[in-house]
Amino acid sequence: MARKVRLLFVFFFSFTVLHALAARIPLVQASQAQVSFGENSTEFIRARCGATQYPSLCYRSLAGYSFDVQQSPIQLARFATNLTLARVASISAHVASLRRACGTAKSASACPEAGALRDCADSLGDAVDQARRTAGELCGLEAEAAGSAAAVWRVSNAQTWMSAALTNEDTCVDGFEEVGPESRAKADVCRRVWRVKQYTSNALALVNGIVASR
Repeated sequence: MARKVRLLFVFFFSFTVLHALAARIPLVQASQAQVSFGENSTEFIRARCGATQYPSLCYRSLAGYSFDVQQSPIQLARFATNLTLARVASISAHVASLRRACGTAKSASACPEAGALRDCADSLGDAVDQARRTAGELCGLEAEAAGSAAAVWRVSNAQTWMSAALTNEDTCVDGFEEVGPESRAKADVCRRVWRVKQYTSNALALVNGIVASR
């Protein structure tokens, strides 16, 4: 009797262990599939960023979105554009704040950057609008048939708007040429806009890359 009890115990114990292992195998395989998928998406982003002017920045800023991007050139361009939009909007608000502070100066000599700040604020305001328009064109692009007139039109518009945003950022910096090097506002704005231009340039390159993929 005791021998039968031991045999039954061994049987049920073995069955339980095998059942647990069998249940675990799909989970391990699924986990491996997710890792593989993530690695492929990450490598896709790395390869696409390699065609931009600032590949390291491109990869660092977009690698975290690999599972959302998957291997879609459109989604990658969308994330790059949204990052650009957020940064342009931030620097635009910063320059607007400097401009308001400059307006409270008691004399023109107290704020020699007044004209440059005014023009820069206007240019960056336009850049924000243009980056937003780019994002809007890309938003519905995946719903369009590849090679269709509507898709071509959307990509062309996105290229135009993002290129215009980059031009306006250049215009902002150019406006400070007549301001002396001692100006802290000039150094601050030019440094910030230079950084934003890197994001904008990368976004434009990724938008341009959509054409070759469709």
